[in-house]
Amino acid sequence: MPKKTNTADIGFEDKIWKAANILRGNIVAAEYKNVVLGLIFLKYISDCFDVKHQQLVDEGDGFEEDKDEYTSENIFYVPTDARWSVIAAAAHTPEIGKVIDNAMMEIEKENDRLKGILPKNFARPELDKRRLGDVVDLFTNTIELGKQEENKDLLGRTYEYCLAKFASLEGKNAGEFYTPSCIVRTIVAVLQPFKGRCYDPAMGSGGMFVQSAEFIKHHQGDIKNLSIYGQEFVAETRKMAMMNLAIRGIEANLGEKNADTFFEDQHPTLKADFVMANPPFNMSDWGADKLQEDVRWKYGIPPQGNANFAWLEHMISHLSPNGRIGMVLANGSLSSQTGGEGEIRKNILLADLVEGIVALPSQLFYSTGIPVCLWFLNRQKKQPGKVLFIDARNMGTMVTRKLRELTDEDIDRIAKTFEDFRNGKLEDEKGYCAVKSLEDIEAQDFILTPGRYVGIAEQEDDGEPFEEKMERLTTELSGLFEQSHKLEDEIRKQLGSIGFKI
Repeated sequence: MPKKTNTADIGFEDKIWKAANILRGNIVAAEYKNVVLGLIFLKYISDCFDVKHQQLVDEGDGFEEDKDEYTSENIFYVPTDARWSVIAAAAHTPEIGKVIDNAMMEIEKENDRLKGILPKNFARPELDKRRLGDVVDLFTNTIELGKQEENKDLLGRTYEYCLAKFASLEGKNAGEFYTPSCIVRTIVAVLQPFKGRCYDPAMGSGGMFVQSAEFIKHHQGDIKNLSIYGQEFVAETRKMAMMNLAIRGIEANLGEKNADTFFEDQHPTLKADFVMANPPFNMSDWGADKLQEDVRWKYGIPPQGNANFAWLEHMISHLSPNGRIGMVLANGSLSSQTGGEGEIRKNILLADLVEGIVALPSQLFYSTGIPVCLWFLNRQKKQPGKVLFIDARNMGTMVTRKLRELTDEDIDRIAKTFEDFRNGKLEDEKGYCAVKSLEDIEAQDFILTPGRYVGIAEQEDDGEPFEEKMERLTTELSGLFEQSHKLEDEIRKQLGSIGFKI
């Protein structure tokens, strides 16, 4: 039976955000984020534990406190003092912050995967304990998130919803942990990662993996057929990713620690079938001088002043023989000749790795106004020697005064365009898409700006013959000029009457 509209779900997500936002007080958003997301995660693992615990109690074999009964089913074991019933009972006591912190510590002790991951800052004086108790009540009384599969999905969506809200609050710092969902969904829709090894070397809060899981679920696939590998430099962001994936039931290898991808690659031997990433744009001083002889630079040594092509070459080095890449880059990557970037781009093109380029509309990011594009690479192109160009700059809809989103229809159109291209069924559409050969691109000095190839959309024919239209427009223009001269004379006359001359 198809799922009904999720208006109520959206209401719950918004309710959680508004209630939790009351907690903020004088805590900066970057720190407060951990409080909200940590509380959501705690409720999730507590509910999942409670469901299994009740099952074991009902079976009557006395195994309800056997940790192996939970870990064998990928459920986190929650010790007695950390269970939600204890937290709910303490909701309106001055000790609620300490009770939550203690619960986080106890859960970490019992679950190796969570050691050092959970926030333990609920007892801080800046956090209003009365309001914290109100939020605990909201979780306790509104919904039992672990009782049904759809409610677990709701909690995952609530986590993502709050991530997006924090991205809007943090502005330019949002890029460290959040890629707009519509961009991630576009990459996933084009790559279609049903099974194999999936890798993100700049994973942020894990959005690429979450949307991959959603894609697989939507197409009745099995997430167990996808192996997840990721890496993140910022420690707090890595913790957010681990919680985000755990809520979704996604097992992942995120390396031993947070680390710099260029200097401490956590997956040095990995060959991935899908690489999806939104690395930092135009990153300077990334350590090129120390990596001049690195084997990853097969297509040229990236410049010290910009890491765009270092990221791209790193990802190519991790591709399997059938691997594909979908990544976000600043538009400068399409045409820059600085520091040898043009030569690197040329070499990647001549290796016939570039499958398609998508120019995205502006105002998609909370964190930057830099125009961006999507690069899609493929080691096994179905159309060798050809590149698909899509100009999507006119797509999307404004959801706030400053923020634009690609609609589901936009994303479907882009994905369908790639599908038709791969199947040899695509026809060029002026102003939107074009298929060009490597020879065509070489004639343009290996510049990849889509607008250069797709041209300008043809104007709709209104049926008026060209000669008649020109005569009409010329007559109208002459009339406007005549009216302009009359107005100019009148202005001069009026100014002269008060003693001004021009």
